[in-house]
Amino acid sequence: MSTTLQIDLDRSSPVPLYFQVAQVFEKAIIDGVLKPGDRFENELALADRLNLSRPTTRRAIQELVDKGLLVRKRGVGTQVVQTAVHRPVELTSLFDDLARAGQDPTTRVLDYSVGPVAEVIAQQLNLAADAELVTIRRLRFSGGQPLAVMTNYLPIGLAPAREELERSGLYQALRARGVHIRLARQRIGARSADREEARLLDEKLKAPLLVMERTAFDDSGRAVEYGNHVYRASRYFFDTTLVDR
Repeated sequence: MSTTLQIDLDRSSPVPLYFQVAQVFEKAIIDGVLKPGDRFENELALADRLNLSRPTTRRAIQELVDKGLLVRKRGVGTQVVQTAVHRPVELTSLFDDLARAGQDPTTRVLDYSVGPVAEVIAQQLNLAADAELVTIRRLRFSGGQPLAVMTNYLPIGLAPAREELERSGLYQALRARGVHIRLARQRIGARSADREEARLLDEKLKAPLLVMERTAFDDSGRAVEYGNHVYRASRYFFDTTLVDR
């Protein structure tokens, strides 16, 4: 491992020792102290260094594996992997969230077309069944790694140009046109990747994906875009805060 972390354990704390160890390493990975590809400390060496039992050390490492922060590779050992994107469930765009988190978002526009769409999609935007919409399909990268395939539908008068969408996010482009997203109706689910999604996202066929559908409305209550996005479940999850009222 390129960096040996200083770990101070509180053996009198009710917090389990394995969890204390895992938390230190998790913070180091998220903060970039330990980088993707770094070799992780050998289980025996770590147990000896911290004066812990092997089962305690093994459980700490498994905690990090289960969170997608470490991966075990035969013949190589345990390595740090690309950290997952933690996204709050808020009225923001993926591009904005990644940029704020320093994740270096980039975009490849896979398709940009104008024409009629399925009636169910037109209904999401409160438009006639034969209305022509702009359909945009993009592959979003985070830190150089594919993260999401995003399909969005917009009225022709609001749609940014293809080139603009390769430089910035959709909501950023809409704001530049004076469109302020005030409200969104959103549904989050899960399904397995089809062959094309697996290829684009560098995942195995039928790998788990997170799915989000969103219809966004502006200040006047007008529906301005409908999106259907899929995310790599291995690198992405939503955070929510629950409040008892």
